[in-house]
Amino acid sequence: MPDVIAANGTVRNDSWVLVARPAEGDSLDIPADQPALIPADLWLAGYEHFAGREDIGVWFDSHNEPELLAGKVDQLPLIAVNFPRFVDGRGYSIARLLRERFGYTGELRAVGDVLLDQLQFMKRCGFDSYVLRADKDSSKAAQCLNFFSQGYQAATDTDQPLFRRRAS
Repeated sequence: MPDVIAANGTVRNDSWVLVARPAEGDSLDIPADQPALIPADLWLAGYEHFAGREDIGVWFDSHNEPELLAGKVDQLPLIAVNFPRFVDGRGYSIARLLRERFGYTGELRAVGDVLLDQLQFMKRCGFDSYVLRADKDSSKAAQCLNFFSQGYQAATDTDQPLFRRRAS
């Protein structure tokens, strides 16, 4: 199982299984013995079956729109956002929209091609857990999450830019 890094830099084993999208004509194969993250659109399609379950979360691909879950995000214990390539920044926007527009307060996790130098920026956008790419060293995460002591811009972690915080 991969490690999960929390926003404070602690590392723990991941108990959640990311269930891949089934091939056309195949059914969704959810493990019975551990919590699972399933594609957001499939969760929505089976909403009556999945609603209220604390062992089922969802994952977004970078081309998915968070509006898909408008009004239902508070029913999910975990939402993951896939970064298919480190140069794909759409996941940052998805995180901010989930936090700021749709009011999601549960765990928001970055998965996929997640690198150490992205962690602090992901944290500022609202992510609070991360699964690094397999070839990266999770023991360096705490340092990377707190590399800068202050952010200049407003973000999900502070609603005022630095010049306004200094003035008060």
